[in-house]
Amino acid sequence: MEQKKNNLSRRNFVKGSSLLTGGLLLTPSILGAAPLAHQAKRLKIAVVGCGGRGTGAVSQALKADENVELVAMADAFEDRLEKAYDSLTKMFGADRVKVDASKKFVGFGSYKKAIDEADVVILTTPPGFRPQHFEYAVSQDKHIFMEKPVATDVAGIKKVLAAAKVAKAKKLNVVVGLQRHYQPSYEAALSRIQKGEIGQIVSGQVYWNGSGVWVRPREASQTEIEYQMRNWYYFNWLCGDHILEQHIHNIDVANWFIGDYPIKAQGMGGREVRNGKDHGQIFDHHFVEFTYASGAVISSQCRHQKGCMNRVSETFQGTLGTVDTSGGNAVLKSYAGNEIYKHDDENDLNPYQIEHNRLFKSIRNGEVINNTEYGAKSTMTAILGRMATYSGKVITWDEAMASDLKLVPDEDTLTWNSVPPAIRDAAGNYPIPIPGVTQF
Repeated sequence: MEQKKNNLSRRNFVKGSSLLTGGLLLTPSILGAAPLAHQAKRLKIAVVGCGGRGTGAVSQALKADENVELVAMADAFEDRLEKAYDSLTKMFGADRVKVDASKKFVGFGSYKKAIDEADVVILTTPPGFRPQHFEYAVSQDKHIFMEKPVATDVAGIKKVLAAAKVAKAKKLNVVVGLQRHYQPSYEAALSRIQKGEIGQIVSGQVYWNGSGVWVRPREASQTEIEYQMRNWYYFNWLCGDHILEQHIHNIDVANWFIGDYPIKAQGMGGREVRNGKDHGQIFDHHFVEFTYASGAVISSQCRHQKGCMNRVSETFQGTLGTVDTSGGNAVLKSYAGNEIYKHDDENDLNPYQIEHNRLFKSIRNGEVINNTEYGAKSTMTAILGRMATYSGKVITWDEAMASDLKLVPDEDTLTWNSVPPAIRDAAGNYPIPIPGVTQF
């Protein structure tokens, strides 16, 4: 059940499909079950969001525990659900994928029906819907795996943090897909940082620079909200921009290693290359300086531009030395150039799999893992950075949290003919943030 690290990514697991993953809800009898999988009652999982990430997360859940079965699926789009169902059935067979036609739920609001069927839920829709899905899953006493980011606006962050308190009181397990927290190289680096081997972190640079992601052409038969849902990455109410959807991983590592969250941010960004109508509202580059109470300053870069330097990594400077996590490894050095520690990841397990291994082990043993608070606060850190680049202003954490920023409508009120939050002008262009003009 333990797999060695491989090239499986969140998006390429099932290319071109979109799967919403749901979680398993454990009853009191399950919570008291023996920890060994072969002795335990079968746990039922549901997936909400049937894209490639959802498919991957279901696969990892089924591999983590031999007595787990998929019993329900939900997605806004039937074609994505069926593609995910076919892929998972081929991989695991009808004994593990027990989703008949009556347990395939399609459309807005379908998440509730899937969640109700399960013991553990996997939440992998576009992140704009995550707060509402998480809140409902907690209200129904489910254990949860949910992808990052956990929201796209401040209202969503507040909803997640409120539900997190309820989940804690109910002793529910919640794993958030910031998988570096489960990656042995990062865990080893953090352990040595906490022992003081590079002193106190005073600065750092974190990167997610790449060429960008897919664009799905508009089809004549689509309503505007369907077009935006199919192209969710380019609309802030659904995605939150790539500083949030992708770069959150690197920003989260900075928070984790420093052991705090920034008190303010300032930065710049815009649309230079990916600036067509099919690129919706988001910027193609962001640069942010995050300042922490300790005085540490983290420089944050993310870019969606072809032909430029690609880099996804983090590096930090302490008072005694440095740490570099490039390539998924971890190297600590003194300023004299001496190597303090170098992690060998040859035999490490895939961190995406480790997340689920630990989740189901915790459930079986009657223990509790709850990643919600740091998942929400690292999500908020990326939103703070977006506020700074969109406005061109210095934005403090307290100002951001006090704002009434709400981008996402109640999913239960939406139909395929609803007017979405982002509306095109007469020329077909979507509203774009303008530094110096956009306010928060």
